[in-house]
Amino acid sequence: MNRVLVVDDEPQIVRALVINLKARKYEVDAAPDGATALQLAAARHPDVVILDLGLPDMDGVEVIKGLRGWTRVPILVLSARQTSDEKVEALDAGADDYVTKPFGMDELLARLRAAVRRAEPTGPSATGDDAIVETEVFTVDLAAKKVNRDGRDVRLTPTEWHLLEVLVRNTGRLVSQKQLLQEVWGPSYGTETNYLRVYMAQLRRKLERDPSHPKHFITEPGMGYRFEV
Repeated sequence: MNRVLVVDDEPQIVRALVINLKARKYEVDAAPDGATALQLAAARHPDVVILDLGLPDMDGVEVIKGLRGWTRVPILVLSARQTSDEKVEALDAGADDYVTKPFGMDELLARLRAAVRRAEPTGPSATGDDAIVETEVFTVDLAAKKVNRDGRDVRLTPTEWHLLEVLVRNTGRLVSQKQLLQEVWGPSYGTETNYLRVYMAQLRRKLERDPSHPKHFITEPGMGYRFEV
């Protein structure tokens, strides 16, 4: 059973989410503001967070940054903010997905399930592959789902890891934007290329020696991305 933390100051939305989530056997905690959300996350360790950005005490992006300081829990933003810049800001802060209000409950629940699946560990029995891929800067252990750089583990979010994993398993081959979106975010995705730009920038920042001149995460303009050892 997965535990969901719902963070929203609109009682009717919280009530609808709680009813629908509990009907699908999720355990649910709810927080009306950012401070309570951070406290509940630390105390209850949710498996996924549904987060509104317009909170009464702080911006939701600050909540994302607070969570990302210590946890890789999937964060699904649910917000009335619809501009591309605001979506990119939330994704860049560490959110895994973004749903705009008003929203369809079925779509939201599908995206929540996808976020939970991305976060689930996959050992050798699940991947069928225990390969370790080494570059001159970092090492990727596909079985252990770990990345090590300069002798230290690199903290990646579930979405960052999933994107890295798809690219590494296709080393040297072009992976199209649509394929990456559908493999990492789900079959209903295919045009949200801003997601890819944000997450590729984060991977480069964490793993490339010179993120502005990437050697391992190569962009093929208008087509997709390629991982090179």
